[in-house]
Amino acid sequence: IWSQHFALLKNISQIKQELKGLENEPAGRSKLAIAEIYEVYLYQRLTDLFGDIPFSEITTSPTEINTTPKFDKQEDIYPALITKLDAAINKLTAGDASYGSADFFYQGNIDKWKKFGNSLKLRLGMRLRYANASLAQQTVTAAITSPIGLLSSNADNAAIPTFNNAQPENQNPILRQAVTGSSDLRYLANTLIDKLKAMDDARLPLLAEPVNIVGTTTYQGIGVALTDNQLSALIRANYSTPNRSTYFNQAASSTIPSYAMTYADICFYKAEAALLGWGLSTADAHTQFVNGVKAAFALPPYNISTINSTYESTVLSFTGLSDAQKMEKIGTQKWIHLFGRNMEAFAEWRRTGYPVLTPGPNPGSTNGQIPRRGIYSSDEAELNKANYQEAVSRMSNGDSFLSKVWWDK
Repeated sequence: IWSQHFALLKNISQIKQELKGLENEPAGRSKLAIAEIYEVYLYQRLTDLFGDIPFSEITTSPTEINTTPKFDKQEDIYPALITKLDAAINKLTAGDASYGSADFFYQGNIDKWKKFGNSLKLRLGMRLRYANASLAQQTVTAAITSPIGLLSSNADNAAIPTFNNAQPENQNPILRQAVTGSSDLRYLANTLIDKLKAMDDARLPLLAEPVNIVGTTTYQGIGVALTDNQLSALIRANYSTPNRSTYFNQAASSTIPSYAMTYADICFYKAEAALLGWGLSTADAHTQFVNGVKAAFALPPYNISTINSTYESTVLSFTGLSDAQKMEKIGTQKWIHLFGRNMEAFAEWRRTGYPVLTPGPNPGSTNGQIPRRGIYSSDEAELNKANYQEAVSRMSNGDSFLSKVWWDK
């Protein structure tokens, strides 16, 4: 993941080199701005997973290569990303040259890129909620009240098309995981299945393959982090995998996109912001929450246009709940919605603490605790040793799965 992201960042650097001198010209201005917005997107994902990362000293010229950049602190990276994002959004200009069909998100639509950039700003701000509340509130409020607007329907979603018969990197991520790697990774977790069953959620039969246990058709998830003895005792046929009809038989015209950011994401953030009174009235929280769930249901592969009235009046009700209980509902629905978007799901679970998860019985290398971050690439430990060691020295548990990134409170 480390090397993949820095390879993408290198590509962004190459775009900047090719458009050098056109920063204020229609031929390059908006193309550079789009590249910089996506660069912010990539840096956020990278720092969210690893914590402190090389940022300010990264190579920007093919003639001045720096193989030993320092690791910037995440608490410094986030404000810099917000500033960088604001500058890029302000450069976007309708009528400028675009990437056209090479722009998989928006095919050169500048207005949609503005919304995406402002929505990314909302996400950056909300990630800071428990680490820097003042900057979080300022950033979130600015994004919500901006005349630019945010993603406002599923038509604004940033998504990459996928193909069933393509190489793995162009397949839907659920399909890819179901056909590659260990077969034990193809079963769905009981945490997810049990949650959907308890809510009588209409997405369950579309998401999971039914199983037959003693003549009864049901859905059953496998335990998380089981010991080898527990795994060897399982009858695999009793556990649900992703639904074959949903994920394996998509027509060429209806393959499931891979989502980078969705309208549902934004609704859930707005619901949370409303609870806090950041840019929205507290009375807006439930409306935004329900809008987010409806948008999540409507997305492929579910394509559910109407939510059952009982589900809405019970599962989605905020009546009589404390703000913490409302936040748990928001976090849980977001967690379900992020199925298949593992890095974002991991970030939001660490940030909010919802849903409450219980570690499995296998202690593994973390002594039975759920990981909080990724471990740095061994390349850095070998080739950038001094800067790597300085970054590691700032961590509570060293370069391990249990050290927390700065915003993870």
